[in-house]
Order: sequence, then C-alpha cells, then structure tokens
Amino acid sequence: MAGWRRTYWAVWAANLITSIGMMSFLPFFPSLLEEMGVADETAKRAWAGAIFGAAPLSATLMSPIWGAIGDRIGRKLMVCRAMLAISLFIGCMYWASTPLTLLLLRLGQGLFSGFVPPSITLVSVGAPAERQGRVAGDLTTALAIGGILGPSFGGWLAATSGSYRTVFLFVAGAGLVGALLVSLLAVEDAGHRQRVDGGLSVRTAVVGMARDVAAIFANPVLRGAALLVFALQFGLGSINPVLELYVRELVDGRTIERWSWLLRHLPSVSLADERGIEVLATGLLFGAMAVCNLVSLPAWGRYGDRVGHRRALALCALGSVLALGLQASAQVFALLLAGRMLMGAAMAGTGPLAFGLAAAEISADRRGGAFGVVFSARTLAVAVGGLTGGVLSSVIGVRGIMVVALLILVGALAVFRRGSAARE
Repeated sequence: MAGWRRTYWAVWAANLITSIGMMSFLPFFPSLLEEMGVADETAKRAWAGAIFGAAPLSATLMSPIWGAIGDRIGRKLMVCRAMLAISLFIGCMYWASTPLTLLLLRLGQGLFSGFVPPSITLVSVGAPAERQGRVAGDLTTALAIGGILGPSFGGWLAATSGSYRTVFLFVAGAGLVGALLVSLLAVEDAGHRQRVDGGLSVRTAVVGMARDVAAIFANPVLRGAALLVFALQFGLGSINPVLELYVRELVDGRTIERWSWLLRHLPSVSLADERGIEVLATGLLFGAMAVCNLVSLPAWGRYGDRVGHRRALALCALGSVLALGLQASAQVFALLLAGRMLMGAAMAGTGPLAFGLAAAEISADRRGGAFGVVFSARTLAVAVGGLTGGVLSSVIGVRGIMVVALLILVGALAVFRRGSAARE
C-alpha cells in the first residue's frame, strides 16, 4: 500500500473514532448542568449556550496558528497533539463540579484540540494533486458519520452507566486510540514542510506565522472562499436553534391527523399528540438533512476534482441559496423538508471543496495555515450563528432569519465570484 494511502486510512479511522467521541457529549450539557445543581431554566440555557460555543470560538483563534506551526514542525505531530489534548481536556470534564470549570475546559479544548485541519493537511500533502477534493471529501465523511452516530452512542452510554460523566471517559479513550493510530501508521514526508533557517525560536515562529496568514488573506480566491464558507455555515447555524419554532407554525390540524398514527405506534413518545408530532417533525428535519449530507459528501469531492473546486464551490452556494429560499417560503411542512434535504446535499460540498481549493492555491509547505483559515471560518460561523439566530428570531421571526442568511450568502457568493474572476 502506498504511503499516502496508509496515512489516509489511519487518519480516516482516527477521525471517525474521535468524531464519534466528540459528538457523543455535545447534546447533553443541559442534563449535566442539572446534575451540577443548576435548576433555573434561564441560567441553564445561558450556561449550555456558552459552554457549547466556547470550544468553536477558541478554535477559531487558534486553527490558523496551529496550522502554521504544523507547516514548520510537522502535521503528524499536530494531529497527535490535538487528539491527546482531547483526551486531557474532555477527560478532565469527568471531574468538573461547576459550570465555570466546564466552561474553562471547553475553552482549553478549543485552543488545543483542533484535529480536523492538521488531519486533512497531513493526507493532502502526500496525496496526488488530482485527488485533493476526493481525499478531503472522504475524510469529511468520517466526521459526518461520527456526527450521526455520536449523539445516539452517547445517550446509550449515559443511560446504561447511569451518568453523563461516563461519556467523557469514553471520549478521552477515543482520543488516545486516534493518536495511537496516527502515530504508528501515518507517514509524513518532511520535504513538504517549510524550511526554518536558524532554528524555530518564538520570534521567528510568530513572524513567520503572521506572514503566512497575511499571504493567505491576500489571496483573493482564498479570501472569498473563507467568506463563502462562513456565510454557508452561518446560514445553517442561525436556523438550527430556532427550527422547532418554525415547525410549530407549519404543523396544522391536517398534519396532526396524518401523523397521529405514528404516535400510536411509538410507545416511547409520551407527549400529547400535537407536541409529539412537532418533536418528530423537527427530528425528521435534522435526520433527513444529515443523511443527504452524508450521501452527497464523496460526490462533491470527486466533482470538484473533475470540473474545478472554484466552480463546484459556487454551485454548492447556489444550491444553498435555493434551499434557503424554499425554507423561507414554505407554507407546508413538506416544502420545508425538501428545503432541508436540498440544503444538506448542497452544503455537503462546503468542506471538501474549500479544502481542495486551498490545496490548489497554496503550496504544500504552507497548506496547514490555509486549511486552518478555512476551518476557522466554519467554527466562527458555528460560534456566532446560533446566538445571532436566537436573538433575531424574537425580532424578525424565523422566516426573517432565513431571508437574512440568504442575503448574506448571496453577497458572499458575489465576492467569491469576483475574486475568482480576478485570477482568471
């Protein structure tokens, strides 16, 4: 087996295991806060939101820096560093006794445990140029599978063990296994690193990283791509927290009559008919989107390799614009479901196409910093999207949020196309 293929499979397996672990505890912060004695509903929601967003926010700041460091001292080392940090910070959450402690550990997790950019960079620098989008898409598929399996596994583990804290120990073990896989099986060619003349002092590292990040943002294609990635992820992140409120608008008497038989055949649903149908309908929206996203991921990477990552990323954004329009104009649940499915299929290309584009625009010895910028655009959107959507929904409604997200995406697409045209 070729060295890059062995590295690919080692990183793919490590990302899958780690992703399952990372997603296994995210939905259960409110229950953990209740275990800590947080009874007030307002305080519980505030702490849960802050704890959830702390890691992506701190990761936004650090991803380009870790990427630039990896360009100099090795991407394999950066992957192992990130997965060991997951074991440390999330493992320590087992003993957290206050919300503040949990918040600080989540901040530390975000600062030190970003494993996605160095993982993709490690495989990318060894893979053939014509397979960059496919490699990024397949690695992202491992993350998507983990995102689907993780919450269910975490819920099962918490239920069987009697405590949500047990999940943290599993995540710590998953991070150790991932680091071990990469350490033993992945291969990195040191020739793809940047040469550091005179040693890697703190001063030369800081100056070099600042120069790399500035060069990345000076590239109009990458600058436009980062903005487009942010707009795509922001559109999704701002809608998800308030989607259930939108479902309540669309669930009418006819919908209840059609779906009521589901409740009669699902004894685990203990809610009243209308509330139960709203819960099921919201879950269906998230599940259908996740399935469409997972199925479409590999196809986007291959399509980008064939027609060009810039063209494919623009098409991905156009599909998301259409999906947002369908959701904003939905008068019946079926149209909302169609819009969510289309959005899942369209947005699946965001990661692999943006990473593939960065690989084509930036030399291999600076690719870690470029991938870090792309990843930061996504994590920043995750961090601010939910907060923005929650605040605006009380002012302009859920449909208004979708329209705002659509307009932001259209503007970002225009900037991206203008930057791409300037390079042609």
